[in-house]
Amino acid sequence: MNRKISYRVMTSEDIHQVHHVEEETFQHPWTLAAFENEMINNRFATYLVAEDKERIIGYCGTWVILDDSHITNIALLDEYRGQRIGETLLRKAMKLAKMKKAKTMSLEVRVSNEKAKHLYRKLGFQKGGIRKHYYSDNHEDALVMWVNL
Repeated sequence: MNRKISYRVMTSEDIHQVHHVEEETFQHPWTLAAFENEMINNRFATYLVAEDKERIIGYCGTWVILDDSHITNIALLDEYRGQRIGETLLRKAMKLAKMKKAKTMSLEVRVSNEKAKHLYRKLGFQKGGIRKHYYSDNHEDALVMWVNL
């Protein structure tokens, strides 16, 4: 399939489409209000979106606080997976965090999510610690991963 995917910083007008991606991706999605709060009240937050034409198909959220950055969430509609769009979103988030003077980036990932862990290792993330019972839906542990930017 020959698609032209574009990437840009999320705006408040994108909240509903991003929330749709969230709902399609996660069993326990963030609320619309959570995304509104991120966009309006969280001065540390920046979100990037991936678009196919004018349809938002994925997003990646980051917080940059002093010299540390953290991936809050990353999601992609199922039909767009396996096309390196998530990888590109994450690379762009890493580049943006570095431009904001972050020296490290961290994230949590389900210990069972082998595809995501493979991607993160590919981009230089290393294993940190384990957050026991981190996920509220099934109490699965989270693996903390980090990378120097």
